[in-house]
Amino acid sequence: MLKVSGLNQYYDESHILWDLSMDAAVGSCTCIMGRNGVGKTTLLKSIMGLLPIRSGKVLFDGKDLTKEAAENRARLGIGYVPQGREIFGQLTVEENLKIALGANRNKTNKIPEKIYELFPVLKEMLQRKGGDLSGGQQQQLAIGRALVLEPRLLILDEPCEGIQPNIVSQIGDVIKLLNKEENISVIMVEQKLAFARRIADQFCIIEKGRNVANGTIDELSDDLVNQYLTV
Repeated sequence: MLKVSGLNQYYDESHILWDLSMDAAVGSCTCIMGRNGVGKTTLLKSIMGLLPIRSGKVLFDGKDLTKEAAENRARLGIGYVPQGREIFGQLTVEENLKIALGANRNKTNKIPEKIYELFPVLKEMLQRKGGDLSGGQQQQLAIGRALVLEPRLLILDEPCEGIQPNIVSQIGDVIKLLNKEENISVIMVEQKLAFARRIADQFCIIEKGRNVANGTIDELSDDLVNQYLTV
């Protein structure tokens, strides 16, 4: 489904990603792992088109997205939940969700009912401002907004960051359901090892901007964890 090859990315003159390549198959859930500052968020933003790529390619279903704008990638079926959620605090929950309708790949003008089934709290709080929600509720809203696109690929940047444990568990259940029952492919950056092992079936470890290890989640050994993930 997604193929990244030879990706090089810079901030000013700092070389962040070095000839990075990775694949994500249809129906897979891939966890991007690594210590802070190794380029994980940069990789996701490059896939989504939020950062221009210096060199390399991003292919989605064989289509070269390298020069496509982020909104075009969204219309092709790529949903993105950024680190820190980035919801619109002064807009209501309903308005936050409706904003994404313009990029819905099926061109519907109605928020899919499935979102309220996955996150009932959003239906209860439709008229509440996004900025008044708790951190966990804002993350549910951010994921719901991405799902308004009816994506085939969902990209999440640290979906558990700063969220209470019961909401983390619920979000994990939703991601697993979307992946296994709705056949939505998932790529996520996640620091919590237990969460990654429960949800993902593939992993990719980045170290100093390079893909240094990847495989099935069962192949994520203690040696790899100690070498590349422990602080």
